[in-house]
Amino acid sequence: MRYWDAVFAFFVAMAISAVLTPLAARLARRLGVVELPSERGLAERITPLLGGLAILAAVVAAIAIWVPATIHLPKPPHSGHQSKPVVHTWAIVAGACVITLVGAIDDWRSLRPQWKLAGQIIAAIIAVEGGVVVYDVTLPFVGALQFPHTGGVLSAIWLVGLMNVVNFSDGVDGLAAGLTTIDGVAFAIIAFSFHAYDSAAWMAALTAGAALGFLFHNFHPARVFMGDSGANLLGYMLGVVAIIGSVKTNAVVALVVPLIILAVPFLDTSFVVAKRLKYRRKPWLADANHFHHRMARIGFSQRKTVAHLYAWTALMAGLAVALRFVPYHHHKPSYYEWGWVAVLAVLGLAALAASFYLVYVLEILKFRHLRSFQLRRADPDTSEHEVQEQVRREFETGEFDRVR
Repeated sequence: MRYWDAVFAFFVAMAISAVLTPLAARLARRLGVVELPSERGLAERITPLLGGLAILAAVVAAIAIWVPATIHLPKPPHSGHQSKPVVHTWAIVAGACVITLVGAIDDWRSLRPQWKLAGQIIAAIIAVEGGVVVYDVTLPFVGALQFPHTGGVLSAIWLVGLMNVVNFSDGVDGLAAGLTTIDGVAFAIIAFSFHAYDSAAWMAALTAGAALGFLFHNFHPARVFMGDSGANLLGYMLGVVAIIGSVKTNAVVALVVPLIILAVPFLDTSFVVAKRLKYRRKPWLADANHFHHRMARIGFSQRKTVAHLYAWTALMAGLAVALRFVPYHHHKPSYYEWGWVAVLAVLGLAALAASFYLVYVLEILKFRHLRSFQLRRADPDTSEHEVQEQVRREFETGEFDRVR
């Protein structure tokens, strides 16, 4: 029956978020906390922010109902603990409230990057001090990696990193909320496949439900945005779920599963930061080089962009679920079912091929073809060499007009 508790947590959080989101939007309009149309964002009209407040209320209410006050974890080997570690739920909630408040202030007054980072670090430290710490993870074909003394620091870095990853992905109607819904459901399914794993599954399910309830009002054309308050909160919650899940089991997929499930926002963030560093730009300064921006510039509508990114995320989440359920590994030391390993390899190659298709074919080849056609049409006297050189330069810098 604990499976049903996760289902109920999902739907209750979804209902609370769906009901409260219009109220949060009304409050944002009254306070003047709105998003204006800009080149970086894809907002087409003045849109209220602070949707994260509704998501927070849904998350806190569902946690209060289903998640116990203390979560008892198995004793990690070589951790130095004399007893089993305990996670205090109040610390998770406190960290969630802190990062939502910091995000709301940023939505209202646009904080400096260092102040936003400080708020993220404070929220992460609160969670870590409350017991959200990873002590070891296990890699397929490699084995366990132990963090007896650095687990707290690594956990804080993970939480801060994931807050920024989700925040960076929040640039088009429905994207961050939809990706969080898919990822949260995948985490919940995998969590319940490990016995005595209820708390992480409940939190994953209620996080997905809260995101979906908000998505009803955020899908294109969005009537409200979650803002930094919501994006940071969702990243924080996904990070907490991944850490608790890694601690509560020594399964082979403990580290790989979160990375696969969160592959799309991680790839997006890595792509953007690498490009900013390449051209000596500050990595925290916003630009219009995210996947969704670039898809928009090659002619994708917002709904088509989101649909492609949803499908990509679902594919990666499905691979992560397969990694858990396909019986490629047995409890015997270093014993693998190579037939099932081959099946997973095929699934992994399919996911890799789809990722290559989306990032390379849709993003690069189509852009180059359409942009070359646009330049030739604008100035028929331009030589082929000049056209190709301009396309190459625009693609490298990411600075070009939308292809029509």
